[in-house]
Parts: sequence; C-alpha cells; structure tokens
Amino acid sequence: MAKTALVLDDLLTHHRTSEGHPECPERLLVIRRALEPLKIPLVLPSSRAEPADIALCHDPRYVEKTLQLIKAGAGDLAGGDVSVSAESGEIALHAAGGVIDAVDAVLSGKADNAFCAVRPPGHHARPAAAMGFCLFNNVAIAARHAQKHHGLERVAIVDWDVHHGNGTQEIFYEDGSVLFFSTHQSPWYPGTGHAGETGEGKGAGLTINRPFPAGSGRTEILAAFRESLLPALENFRPDLILISAGFDSRAGDPLGQFRLTDADFSEMTRLLTDAAARLCGDRLVSVLEGGYNLEGLGPAVKTHVTALMG
Repeated sequence: MAKTALVLDDLLTHHRTSEGHPECPERLLVIRRALEPLKIPLVLPSSRAEPADIALCHDPRYVEKTLQLIKAGAGDLAGGDVSVSAESGEIALHAAGGVIDAVDAVLSGKADNAFCAVRPPGHHARPAAAMGFCLFNNVAIAARHAQKHHGLERVAIVDWDVHHGNGTQEIFYEDGSVLFFSTHQSPWYPGTGHAGETGEGKGAGLTINRPFPAGSGRTEILAAFRESLLPALENFRPDLILISAGFDSRAGDPLGQFRLTDADFSEMTRLLTDAAARLCGDRLVSVLEGGYNLEGLGPAVKTHVTALMG
C-alpha cells in the first residue's frame, strides 16, 4: 500500500461564507466523517503560508490588498463572486500552507502521495484577482513551491473539476515547466477552457483542454484521460503530479451537470497513481477544489483517497 498523507484541519472550517452558500464549512465535516474509517496514520495540520509563498503565483499587491480588505470587514470580493468573513484571509493562508506541507511530505519521502482537504478552493484564483469562491490558487502555489524549494523542473496539474481551472491556466499559460490538463463542462462557468487554448510561448502545447457538454460522464472523461492525458504525461515526464480534485463533476452536484460516479473517480485516480509510479516515483498530491452535494462529497472523496492508498 502507498503511504498516503492527509491534510485535514478543522481550522479551515473557520472560513465562513454567506448563509446558504454552497462552499460551506460543512464540506470538510462530511469529508472528515467519510475518511475516519480509513484510519490514515499521517494527518498533517495546515501550516500558515507566508504572503511570499502566495506571491509565487500572485501579484504581491493583490495579496496585500486582499488580506487588508478582509481585515477591514469585507463580506465579499470580486463583485460578490467570493464570499468571505473575518478569518477568511488567514484561513486561505493556511489552506495554501497545508498544500505546501503535503508537497514537502511527498518530496521528502515521508509520504508517497497526499490528499489535501482544504478550503477555500483555489483553481479560479487569477494572478491578481479573486474569483469563483477562490482567493489564492493552492495547486499553482504547490507547483511553484515544488520547483523553487525542491528543485523540480516539470510539474503536471490535472484538473477534473466540472468548472475550468481558468486561474491555473492563466498562471502557467506561457510557462514551459508546467503541463495543465483540464476536463470540464462547456459552455459553463467561467467560460474559458476551449480546446483551442493550448498555451503560448514556452508553454505552447502544454495547456490541454477537453471541454464536454452537460450530461457527459465516464465515457467522455475517461477517454480524454486515456487518449489525451496519459500520452501527454509520458511525453512531458513530470517530476510531480498534482490534481485539482473537484468533485462537482459527480452526478447530482448542484453546480454541475456531469455524471461521474464514485467508481469513475477511483479509476481516474488509479490512472494517475499508475502514471506517477512510472514517471515520478509515485509523487502525487491531490487538492480539493469543488464538490457541493454534501451527501455525495464524502463518498466521492473516500473512494478517491482509498485509491490513493492502493
């Protein structure tokens, strides 16, 4: 069995969103209950990232302004697209810090892989703008941290959230050291992720978007993994694989219209753990993004983590 680390810190429930908001603290509570039977021995707290860590991917002025606005009592950012409360800035720093901790654990050999149950999510956060429930781009920060502090050359990011990870794409669009692959519903929020968006400059060909219409599921997504992602990974030879694990692509999610099942998430996970075993010494870190059906989120995450554990 693989040595799997888990980032699951009740502190991250202190990011309070508006009443009835789908990105709610209860998401982490249902994940905790679902994962308890697995008895994962290595559970990591979420260390606080420093603003300099966030600035690996975001304009330092944006980071400073965002933290100041929240401290000043802002209730939302980005024109209402991101709901926040008094502790949200600090919690967002801890979410990014938890993912950094997971990367450190995997790259030091303390764990083979890791799942980070963190919130607020991150993949919509742009270099200088909050968006789509996201303040800081956790998975992008993890990639840059791995490169800066561990000397990795190439990192692959696989995003299976039902929404396109526009922030992640924007951060690495002209970067030759990060492969970004996304399956997502289209047309759908945020309106990006067309198949013709493939990267520019040094990053040409390293952005791979596979948009699918509402109602898509196992047939379309797994075919994209096998026919597009796996050959790209073999060619790219990443030193680390990161997953933007959005479970709003599961059937029945209120914010998506895909039809993936828990068994599909298990198979997708195994495809990636097998790729990590072949290409980068098992090194893989998965980061929670979406997933807003509280009845479905726990089982989906449990299936995913069980597959990570082998």
